[in-house]
Amino acid sequence: MQAGITLPNITFHTRVRDESIGGDNPFRWQDVTTADYFAGKRVILFSLPGAFTPTCSTMQLPGYENGAADFAALGIDEIYVMSVNDTFVMNKWSWDQKLENVKVIPDGAGEFTRRMGMLVDKSNIGFGLRSWRYASVIKDGVVEAWFQEPGIEDNHGADPYGESSAETVMAWLKANA
Repeated sequence: MQAGITLPNITFHTRVRDESIGGDNPFRWQDVTTADYFAGKRVILFSLPGAFTPTCSTMQLPGYENGAADFAALGIDEIYVMSVNDTFVMNKWSWDQKLENVKVIPDGAGEFTRRMGMLVDKSNIGFGLRSWRYASVIKDGVVEAWFQEPGIEDNHGADPYGESSAETVMAWLKANA
């Protein structure tokens, strides 16, 4: 992946809270497209192997959540985290992590991730097909900057982290302001 690439047009199947439904499960299905998330905005999109996993939950996600005001000051409209997890898992993870600034995007079938060239097999650790870890700055649906962890391959023995960190993206934004 590189700067200048347009994001694939995908429809994400999400569940959104709707209090008018009432009851213990006030959620409804809502399809959201790539354009809905990215058109007319400058955003950070980062992707990770799985919700509730150690590096994702304790290192990568908190940096973006806690740095949201600083990112906004540098012209970022939204911050999205994506994983090859369904909407139920992503919503529960968002609730568990008490997210207020980062919004989750469920890529349950991995279609967006596959079309981005980032779908890898992690069957060696019981995950199946998942996203390789990366971050990006997206402007109006076009990749402006790309930060990918090294060594992308199926059944990789390690889970590299650093290139896709909030600190790396923040440094790039400051240097390119």
